[in-house]
Amino acid sequence: MKIIRSNDVTQLLSFQEAIQLMKQCFIDYENKKISQNIRTVATLPDGEGKNIFAVMPAYLGKDRYFGAKVITAFPGNRSLGIPSHLGEVLLFDSKNGSPVALIDANAITWIRTAAVSALATDYLAKKDVRKLTLIGAGQQAESHLAAITCIRDICEVLVYDLSEERRRHFINKAKKQYPQITFISCTSVQEAVHQSDIICTLTSAKEPFLRKEWISPDAHINAIGTFTPDTRELTSELMGAGQLFVDDYAAAFQESGDLLIPIAEKKLDETAVVGSLGELAAGKVKTKIDRSKITIFDAVGLAVEDLCCAEYIYQKSEENLI
Repeated sequence: MKIIRSNDVTQLLSFQEAIQLMKQCFIDYENKKISQNIRTVATLPDGEGKNIFAVMPAYLGKDRYFGAKVITAFPGNRSLGIPSHLGEVLLFDSKNGSPVALIDANAITWIRTAAVSALATDYLAKKDVRKLTLIGAGQQAESHLAAITCIRDICEVLVYDLSEERRRHFINKAKKQYPQITFISCTSVQEAVHQSDIICTLTSAKEPFLRKEWISPDAHINAIGTFTPDTRELTSELMGAGQLFVDDYAAAFQESGDLLIPIAEKKLDETAVVGSLGELAAGKVKTKIDRSKITIFDAVGLAVEDLCCAEYIYQKSEENLI
């Protein structure tokens, strides 16, 4: 069995490649060529009530591969200087059931999450937008910046994070990588989202912090940071004001606090979801998208994304003899 480390993953899968890979992944998923089970999530009995262990299985077809991402989420890791999400993707050959690869899940998640956001943004945001906001200056801020700049000509990036040190470190690094872009350090969420075109929420927040009254009426929002029923980043009023899209109906209505909490409050119902990313990619969305209004992509992350990336990385590693 081949072991593929983080550095090899980032060498084998670029953001441009990942965006196209995720487009085909969602088309195949929409057309039921590939499948997955809802993730199993366990809160560890460590007394802190915040550390999570999750298993995400998926099947890509009888002539392809199957497997699972096994991952942990430890929010306290940030204070230790290590990623909050750690794990592996275990890949099996569908023809005979043999394990073929163990691939660093953090690197796959880092790339595929941002690629999915970029794909949704390409469908839902206006074509001439130039201003991007990143709420949260961790790993996903780096990957979302890389992915969004693949599909839009971004000129200005506003950054907010609860940690001033993390915000400053991110901006100093990004300035060197993207000298053509102006980076602005913001001291509040409201400042960061003011008149912004694309907003990415990339936090582990428990309570909603992004408010409707702060958002431009034609902005696009990628709500990415949370994936449990009792956590969210957007207020109910903002969710009610947006044209809502999800990565997957079943997963969203089981896992997304951004959806489930407003529904429980009777401020939203399930019909508010306009479509899924698979429907967008396959051209099946029946309702015309009004880009003069707020669009929201609410994603919890899917196992099919991880397995499609793992398959691509493994096959490319075989071709390149890595």
